[in-house]
Amino acid sequence: MAGRSEKQKMLAGEPYHAGDAELVADQRAAAGWMARFNADITASPDERLALLREGLAHVGGGSTIRPPFHCDYGYNIHLGAGVFLNFNCVILDVVAVTIGDGAQIGPGVQILTADHPRDSTERASGAEWGRPIHIGRNVWIGGGTIILPGITVGEDAVVGAGSVVTRDVPAGATVVGNPAQSRAA
Repeated sequence: MAGRSEKQKMLAGEPYHAGDAELVADQRAAAGWMARFNADITASPDERLALLREGLAHVGGGSTIRPPFHCDYGYNIHLGAGVFLNFNCVILDVVAVTIGDGAQIGPGVQILTADHPRDSTERASGAEWGRPIHIGRNVWIGGGTIILPGITVGEDAVVGAGSVVTRDVPAGATVVGNPAQSRAA
């Protein structure tokens, strides 16, 4: 559709160019917020919650992110109540990332909505897009896990440490490995 900004295309999950001036300005603003958030490690829980609410789309009560934390924009991240992200998590939030109430995310987890063309010529054009990620209530994601674009992790699921999640995880399932797969108890 003619006349749509690169940001509008990005938010709609359509191909866009991240070097667009508006998106670069948004990334700079997010970088400034992250610098303050990551430096303010002695703030009270209430002060940290207020700072999270300043930088993210939605943050439910009692949610905690331990710094350092890194994201693209922040305005596409929605945390339910009581969510916990441990040290050194990365969320590439070019589209919505929703993390349900009570979810626990281990250290070094990467949640990656950004996707790129498989064709090298298309990729060289700089085009990319995003596919939303949804993590349900009471999910536990072990440290070092990578969650790829477009994934849904159902409520009460467990993802073992170091897993690479390439497919949706059903509610209540336990998956581990690369690629993450269900394991018999």
